[in-house]
Amino acid sequence: MAVLFVVITTMDAQELYQAPDENTRTVWVSPENPTGEKGKGGQTNHGAKGNAFYIIAPGEKKVLLEREGPGIIQRMWMSGTIARNARQRRAVRIDMYWDGASKPAVSAPIGDFFGAGLGVLPSFESELFASPEGRSFNFTIPMPYRKSARIEITNESETYVLFWYDINLLDVPNLPQDALYFHAYWNRNTSTKIGKAYEILPRVKGKGRFLGTNVGVIGSPDYQGTWFGEGEVKMYLDGDRELPSLVGTGTEDYIGSGWGQGEYSGQYFGSLLSDSQNDLYAFYRYHIKDPVYFQRDIRVTIQQMGNASKDKVREMLADGARLQPVRVLNTKGSDITRTKKKPERIRLLDMENVPSINSKDFPKGGNINFYRSDDLSATAYFYLDKPVNNLPPLPPLEIRLQNMEKRVWRHLGTD
Repeated sequence: MAVLFVVITTMDAQELYQAPDENTRTVWVSPENPTGEKGKGGQTNHGAKGNAFYIIAPGEKKVLLEREGPGIIQRMWMSGTIARNARQRRAVRIDMYWDGASKPAVSAPIGDFFGAGLGVLPSFESELFASPEGRSFNFTIPMPYRKSARIEITNESETYVLFWYDINLLDVPNLPQDALYFHAYWNRNTSTKIGKAYEILPRVKGKGRFLGTNVGVIGSPDYQGTWFGEGEVKMYLDGDRELPSLVGTGTEDYIGSGWGQGEYSGQYFGSLLSDSQNDLYAFYRYHIKDPVYFQRDIRVTIQQMGNASKDKVREMLADGARLQPVRVLNTKGSDITRTKKKPERIRLLDMENVPSINSKDFPKGGNINFYRSDDLSATAYFYLDKPVNNLPPLPPLEIRLQNMEKRVWRHLGTD
């Protein structure tokens, strides 16, 4: 499988001074040259920026790229009203089709696809995605295709979209036999079930590589003021069912931090939104230096688990919050960072006849981990050995927009 990664990044790895194969050609596709044909760019308005952007009406679908293969898309840049309108970032969708397939390999809201969950657009830069000043979208992900590539934008908003873009690709004489196809999957669960992990990526069948994910969390008001991120990311590989092969230790741990998370961006992990006052979080992790390969299938989940003091958990339960205590940490009265007595971890789910939290017999301890229910959405990125996957279609507009203005954009001062 190590050869696999080399194959899909061959062009990136080529030394700057090396000449390409004589049949390799650089192509830029944009509104100024929508077909990418040689010597056919800038034909309107006598070349004076006559068609720098598209105007896409409500309900209209626009083909950005239609190309015969073989080839490799190397980079895409986009901007326009989608960079200034949060609703459009969730309502405008991007779909990508490989080798003439009727089902898209990529299907996501355009804002979430470009690396920022919840339709937010801060300034950031990662290995795969970037928005240098929070006014554009960039990706640099190799996307090989053998027969054809088609990229579409559909405006499912109620307003016109002004849309600038360019797609940079290479026409190549052939692709290696083991070159993989790029896929992206977006989904949302507005109210996760207590004790059931949220699926970042439902089970995908085939051979490939999981590239990573960006996740958005809208915390339930039931747990206001408590920490949401105790949940572990788990990956089920090649026949795993009940138990996974790869397991993390907590949400902020998965994205390279610890003891909570603020706002930061890095090459492979970051937290672009961390608003504890309104319980809003958007974060990402990309497995570039630590590849995750699968030979038969893969499934990726994250638990919804929080942390709070015993008194706070009692208060939330009394107020009708849905939660289930799962572990107690007893530091025996000491500061957890300075205790000289060995702390106790009481695993409640391993116990029989767990006493009520209001009972004097409930295990002593200052902090409780508990299953909770929140609103989660995620974009999962992966390579697969076929141009079509077995995943469900993109959820409808009403699911993508549900409560977003009230719970997210109003608090962030965006519209």
